[in-house]
Amino acid sequence: MELDVERAKELIEQKLAEEEEEEKRPKGNGAWEPPAVERMNTPELEEEKRHGPRNWGLEAIKGQERVRKSSVDLRREIIDVGSIQRLIELRKQRRQRQAERAATPEPPQPPEPLEIVGPVEPETFLRAAVQGKMHVIEKFLADGGPADTCDEFHRTALHRSSLEGHMDILQKLLDSGATVDFRDRLDCTAMHWACRGGHLDAVKLLQDRGADLNVKDKLLSTPLHVATRTGHLDIVEHLIHCGVDINAPDREGDTALHDATRLSRYKIIKKLILHGADMMAKNEAGKTPTDLVQQWQLDTRQALETKEQPQGEMEVPA
Repeated sequence: MELDVERAKELIEQKLAEEEEEEKRPKGNGAWEPPAVERMNTPELEEEKRHGPRNWGLEAIKGQERVRKSSVDLRREIIDVGSIQRLIELRKQRRQRQAERAATPEPPQPPEPLEIVGPVEPETFLRAAVQGKMHVIEKFLADGGPADTCDEFHRTALHRSSLEGHMDILQKLLDSGATVDFRDRLDCTAMHWACRGGHLDAVKLLQDRGADLNVKDKLLSTPLHVATRTGHLDIVEHLIHCGVDINAPDREGDTALHDATRLSRYKIIKKLILHGADMMAKNEAGKTPTDLVQQWQLDTRQALETKEQPQGEMEVPA
C-alpha cells in the first residue's frame, strides 16, 4: 500500500512538471466565460462535480468549427450551382457594405442616468448585483427593499455579487443586513458561489462577516470541494490555512482529494496531500484517491496502446 501511495505521488509530481512546462509556453487570449451562472440545478452541480466547470473556450472553438464547415459546404454549393464570377461579385458587394459600415460608425449609446426615478423592481435589483450597478443597489435598499430579496431559485443579490466578485456591492449588502449564510434551493451559500467564481477577496469578506467555511450544499459539498472542482488554488490554500475539514466527504463519500484527482488538479492534489489529506480515504464506491490515480494510469496506458503506432516507439507510463 505504501508503494502505491509513493507511485501516486511520483505521478502527481510528473504531471505538475508537465503543467509548469505548459504554462511557460506562449498563450493566446483567455477563454471566454459567461458573466454569471443564472440557473443551476442539482444535475448541473453533479456534472460540475464529475467533470469540473464547463470549458466555454472549447465550446466556442467547436462552434466556430461548425460554422467554418457549413461555410465551406455553402461555398462549394455556390460554385457548383452558379459561376465563379457570381461569387466574386458577391465578395465585392460584401466588402463594399463592410467599408460603408466602417465609414459610418454607430453613435455611442447614451450613458445610463445615475439618478433613478421611481422604485427599483426586485428583478432589477438582482440583475444589478450581477452587473455591478451600485447606484441601483443603493436605491433599492434606500427605499426599504430587503437585502435578502431572492429569485425563484432563492438566489439573493449576495449570491450573485459573490459569484462576480463585486466587492463594493458585497460590502453594501452585508452592511444592510444581508444574511451571510442564506441558502438557495441547492443549499448553496454566498461562500459556495464566491469559491465557484474564484474571488478570494469575496471569500475573505464573507468569512470576516461570519460565513461558515464548512457549510454543505445539497450534494454535501463544502466550499473546499467547490474551489477544488473549479481549480482555484489560491482559495484552496486559504481554506486549508483557515482550518477547514480537509477530509470532509460529500454525498458520495468523495473528499476534496477525490475531486482533485478525478479532475487532474495536480497543484491542488499536492497542496492537499502536504496538509494532511487522506490518500486512502474511501468513498461510497470503495475508491480511494490512490485508486483513482491508478485508474488514470490504466486508462492512459490502454489509450496509448490502442494508437496506431509502430511497437517500440510508444512510451507507456509506469
